[in-house]
Amino acid sequence: MKKGIRVSTMDSSGYVWRKSSRSNGGNKGACVEVAVVGPAVAVRDSKNPGAGVLAFPAAQWSAFLHSVRA
Repeated sequence: MKKGIRVSTMDSSGYVWRKSSRSNGGNKGACVEVAVVGPAVAVRDSKNPGAGVLAFPAAQWSAFLHSVRA
């Protein structure tokens, strides 16, 4: 299997989703939610949670966060 981003339609209703405390600002609720799922981080659109989930290896997600916070 190739490594990379995968879109999943699996049942993610049991995941513990969270979003940034800053997401309630002037962006009209447009934000993403994240859930830690084993060795991966799942990401979904908060306005359309049934549209699917992007899953990233935790190390890649951490590198992404580090780069946007720098």
